Amino acid sequence: MTTTTDLESYEDALASYDPVMGLEVHVELGTRTKMFCGCSTELGAEPNSQTCPTCLGMPGSLPVVNATGVESAIKIGLALNCEIAEWCRFARKNYFYPDMPKNFQTSQYDEPIAFNGYLDVQLEDGETFRVEIERAHMEEDTGKSMHVGGATGRIHGASHSLLDYNRAGIPLIEIVTKPIEGAGERAPEVAKAYVRELREVIKALGVSEARMEMGQMRCDVNLSLRPHGREKFGTRSETKNVNSLRSVERAARFEIQRHAAVLNSGGTIIQETRHFHEDTGSTTSGRVKEEAEDYRYFPEPDLVPVAPTREWVEEIRSGLPELPLVRRNRLREEWGISGTEMQAILNAGALESIVATIDAGADAGSARKWWMGELARSANESGKTLDELAITPEQVARVSKLVSSGDLNDKLARQVIEGVLAGEGTPDEVVDKRGLKVVSDEGALTTAVEEAIAGNPGVADKIRGGKVAAAGALVGAVMKATRGQADAARVKALILQKLGVSEG
Repeated sequence: MTTTTDLESYEDALASYDPVMGLEVHVELGTRTKMFCGCSTELGAEPNSQTCPTCLGMPGSLPVVNATGVESAIKIGLALNCEIAEWCRFARKNYFYPDMPKNFQTSQYDEPIAFNGYLDVQLEDGETFRVEIERAHMEEDTGKSMHVGGATGRIHGASHSLLDYNRAGIPLIEIVTKPIEGAGERAPEVAKAYVRELREVIKALGVSEARMEMGQMRCDVNLSLRPHGREKFGTRSETKNVNSLRSVERAARFEIQRHAAVLNSGGTIIQETRHFHEDTGSTTSGRVKEEAEDYRYFPEPDLVPVAPTREWVEEIRSGLPELPLVRRNRLREEWGISGTEMQAILNAGALESIVATIDAGADAGSARKWWMGELARSANESGKTLDELAITPEQVARVSKLVSSGDLNDKLARQVIEGVLAGEGTPDEVVDKRGLKVVSDEGALTTAVEEAIAGNPGVADKIRGGKVAAAGALVGAVMKATRGQADAARVKALILQKLGVSEG
């Protein structure tokens, strides 16, 4: 249950303070087995069915490092322009974990596998902002607690809790930024853009599906305020496990307003974790936040150090795919569009559909037109995303080809798309069923033009008198007579030809 929190207006908060952020993103790797044992990571299994003595922390069980997990960590580090450690160790992070049976987390502390990198992100207006990366380190996920009997699903008010250890031990990479300064009023937007770009990088690398709604990627938003002109950071709060891009932005904005209200009233910010509430966009207190020394880190005695050879690192580097920002800039240049247009495509979730439509044979302009026009409108009206529509890029490419070949005009093409979305079949089947092909029979077109001229003598006289623009009325009459199935440009040419008038 959320409580009312005093907030400063966003504008007044930024008038007095500079926000400083730190973003910690946990990425669940898509390995087949867990980080330190051979248990399956497949989703949807019966609770506690994917466990063994190692991930349950039984005495005498010994962990073994997942090689694919290490390789994935190196890929992520390289993609984030990090240095890759020549030698690093795992550590035990100790504190009370109700959902970690061995009561410590195997993680990395002062020796991460990747460190000192950066990620350039693009904001809504195309401006690029560089986010510095402190580290990316390997660790394991905890189990999952389910609190039963309360109204909120949290432990407070619950009658009892259930624990599922299937997730305990699943490989995680935690990516930690350096303090993000200088974003000013755009800090929440920068946070959202960073997590979005990071998600695209992770997906491009193929190391995780990074589905935030499924917990495969989660963000902790650390935020503090400092008065203008000061160098020392303020006390931070940490909003835990934010699981959508929109929520990352909202959490940062809310905390800016909350911190400012507390500071302006003479209060003190408490270093604590906080919970984000999707329904209200607000945060509430969790627990007082420990410092690193409170976790009593010490080297994991049961695991040998990880020492990736430089040859292996360079081999992994050479196999990296084209990264999202580089790819988007290349496509933007190839398509001849502005940064703002590319951002609109990204916001609509249309990029991959457009690329696939081009790959299926459509030209870039046509592919963008259909996905950002007719299909975006249909998705909006139906409350779906573009990739949920009942039409494939190949089908859109076929519609585009029918238009370019003259078999359809844009009006008819929209009807074809409507039919495909309605489940009436492929574009060609919809064309046949609805009888939608452009009238290309010259004799039929000539007859329709002559009838339009005869039925509108006044308009015909204006055209003969030099008012070529008046031909639009006759073109409209022909289009009506042919149910929109004539080529308008050809119709106009025939009208002018019949009336002995040249276009120019």
